[in-house]
Amino acid sequence: MPSWDPTQYDRFADERARPFRDLLHRVDAQQPRLVLDLGCGNGRLTLELAARWPDARVVGVDSSPEMLAAARERQGSDAVEWVEADLTDWQIADLDAAPDVIVSNATLQWIPMHLPLVQRWLDALAPGGWFAMQVPGNFESPTHALMRQVAAEHPRRAELEAATKRFGAGEPSTYLQILSAAGLAVDVWETTYLHVLDPDAEQENPVLEWVSGTGLRSVLDLLTDDQERAVFLADYGDRVAQAYPRTAAGVILPFRRVFAVGHKPS
Repeated sequence: MPSWDPTQYDRFADERARPFRDLLHRVDAQQPRLVLDLGCGNGRLTLELAARWPDARVVGVDSSPEMLAAARERQGSDAVEWVEADLTDWQIADLDAAPDVIVSNATLQWIPMHLPLVQRWLDALAPGGWFAMQVPGNFESPTHALMRQVAAEHPRRAELEAATKRFGAGEPSTYLQILSAAGLAVDVWETTYLHVLDPDAEQENPVLEWVSGTGLRSVLDLLTDDQERAVFLADYGDRVAQAYPRTAAGVILPFRRVFAVGHKPS
């Protein structure tokens, strides 16, 4: 997993929160006893789960100590149990209860070969429980294509290309088949958001700022030399700025996301 910067990630908190809220709108759990946020990040959205279901036990799991430290500092964070763990190794059974709601928001794309993990989570879900996931579906967009392009031209291209191709997500039909095969009633869809970034023109390159908080993290982790990092960012940033020019409304970032919600029979 890449390292994380909670402050950088939060620069576009409202835009990042909208897919989570659209996802949860399709979850109709009434009185869940155990709610899991798997890949909870800095905890901002996990606290929304605790507010929606105040009588539930809410557990947020993430592998990033930096993000969890930020989560624990938030007002109301004592309403959530925060767990630092790698999701590929962590076992739901350790909680000694079957979850009624499992949420995974913008996390599974960071886990290679994550489909068996989804199946494991579905098996652990309580009868009548809900599973809800959301992943980016934008890995062919200019933000990522240009990242791969600059990496391929770099002297350290073998390392950097591998970093840009390590992660990804499935198509909507893939998740539909997995949830359906597990016996869940399924609702799967995709949405392309048109995020209007920096309408007041306060940032030089807002799309670069966005990606620096997410998709670029694995590359930045390799570029530990300040000069080497600066050269890469200058080249990549110039190409991104051309691909996402400023308009009268601001800089428009189309962002495709894939959603899947499943309801397990009682």
